[in-house]
Amino acid sequence: MKPNVLFVTVDQWPAYLLGCAGHEGIETPTIDQLARVGTRFPNTYAQTPICIPSRRSMMTSLSSRGHGDRNFEPDLPMPKGMPTLAGCFGAAGYQTTAIGKLHVYPPRDRIGFDDAILAEEGRGHLGGPDDYEMYLADCGHNGAQFMHGMSNNEYSWRPWHLPEDAHVTNWTARTAARTIKRRDPTRPSFWHVSFTHPHPPLVPLQSYFDRYARREMDTPLTGDWSDRDADAPFVMRALRAFYADLPPAQLADMRRAFFALCTHIDHQLRLIIGTLREEGLLDDTIIVFTSDHGEMLGDHGLYGKRLMYDGSARVPLIVVDRVGQTRTGPMGGTDDRLIALHDLMPTMLDMAGIEVPETCEGISLATPARRDHLYGESHLGVRASRMVRDSRHKLIWYPAGNRIQLFDMQADPDEKRDLSADDDHADTRRRLERLLIGELYGEDLALVSGGELIGLAAPELGPIDNRGLSGQRGIHYPQVPMADPGHKVGTF
Repeated sequence: MKPNVLFVTVDQWPAYLLGCAGHEGIETPTIDQLARVGTRFPNTYAQTPICIPSRRSMMTSLSSRGHGDRNFEPDLPMPKGMPTLAGCFGAAGYQTTAIGKLHVYPPRDRIGFDDAILAEEGRGHLGGPDDYEMYLADCGHNGAQFMHGMSNNEYSWRPWHLPEDAHVTNWTARTAARTIKRRDPTRPSFWHVSFTHPHPPLVPLQSYFDRYARREMDTPLTGDWSDRDADAPFVMRALRAFYADLPPAQLADMRRAFFALCTHIDHQLRLIIGTLREEGLLDDTIIVFTSDHGEMLGDHGLYGKRLMYDGSARVPLIVVDRVGQTRTGPMGGTDDRLIALHDLMPTMLDMAGIEVPETCEGISLATPARRDHLYGESHLGVRASRMVRDSRHKLIWYPAGNRIQLFDMQADPDEKRDLSADDDHADTRRRLERLLIGELYGEDLALVSGGELIGLAAPELGPIDNRGLSGQRGIHYPQVPMADPGHKVGTF
């Protein structure tokens, strides 16, 4: 029989925040053990570090240019006629189930899965129903998911307000374990388990916050460009106005809450692995662990995703082959290739012995294929940022104001020193600008003239009206009324 595949995603978890990545402050024993028996890919990027575009890339192996969203389009259906990850596994005889967050439109579109058991972070206004909210109602917590009062896109925090077993992380792991137990034993399985945290709302279990409460938190990163706010690119100034910087003590506690959500996921993942072991499936199951994008967590005075700095755009990726197979590299090894999320579909299909569709833009990590550079893009117009990354350097372009940043990612992995005005790096800047220009398309082409980046005028930054508290949810019983599915909430 073909191998089973467990594809685990988390939301808004930066690549550096793992024990196996060298972070000494975070507890991730389960993920660290997966890295010891698999391969870790430390240079994996979300080409568009925003939830929906990243998930479209994972599910279609299309770049943002290919699937049509680099701007967070909540009402954009999956591309018509394109093979999907789940559809390819299903066509090969697999039973396929998604548990947790899919973030597609319409929300119950199964995009090739036999079944989808959803926890969509309170998006009832897009249609439903939401399986996790139905579970809460069955437990007597009708509409109480957001009674903690925290926003899905802000950085206040408090402990979880309902019983521990009602937390969405526990629900996701328990539902996944039961799905594994309820499998058809005559067919291989593909399980997509999608945890919604550590994405805000920051509502960890009290017990997990307590384990970090007495620990010193690492201070936010700062660089030679971080505190020059008046001279910062428009996008950076707008984000800083949208997310007010937290005082040091509050910032440290916010990070503790975030770390607590991560460790909680790590421990619940053990239940899924334990279920696979007890069912006799673990040795014949391929495991892939990644995130849709990262989180700045106050580094350089910035919060959230959408940006091309590594805190936002670089994501964890660990691939564990079935026992006795090492097609992605030696057990416990690392692979420094430049990887994008649209590489995951061809990798999993290849490892399962399924033909990779010609529509796939990604490369299989089970082959020696290697790219010499990686392009990244986020948003349009004055909110846009673009990136090109090669084996050593990263160039970021902000079209609004035509601003460039350049970093040496080997000598300066924390992106503290902007080399864009350094004469010694002028040739590198020109080379990367040429690569970037070669990747541009659509409305970006009007921002190039005579083979040079010209950008567009940066607007004046006026007051930002965030009376909606970055997409704050309310009570969800009675059911949330339907609303314009294309309306974006939670961003400037």
